[in-house]
Amino acid sequence: MVGPSLSEEKRRVASRRLKLGFVGLVGASAGLVALAGGATTVQVLVALAVGLAVGGVLLWYLVSVGAEWRRTR
Repeated sequence: MVGPSLSEEKRRVASRRLKLGFVGLVGASAGLVALAGGATTVQVLVALAVGLAVGGVLLWYLVSVGAEWRRTR
């Protein structure tokens, strides 16, 4: 019989890394857009912080939608 290719611990670590990468990508993109728009250093840092917060909210939403989808499946 064929089992899962990842152990439960490795699956948790990979999921955590994917989530952190997603939030980091959203935050970094907000900072880079501010930088490309000619923002000051403080404005870039604020945009980065707000982008990380928005990324966290998006991640929360996607996790909750995914959990609901798994329950109804």
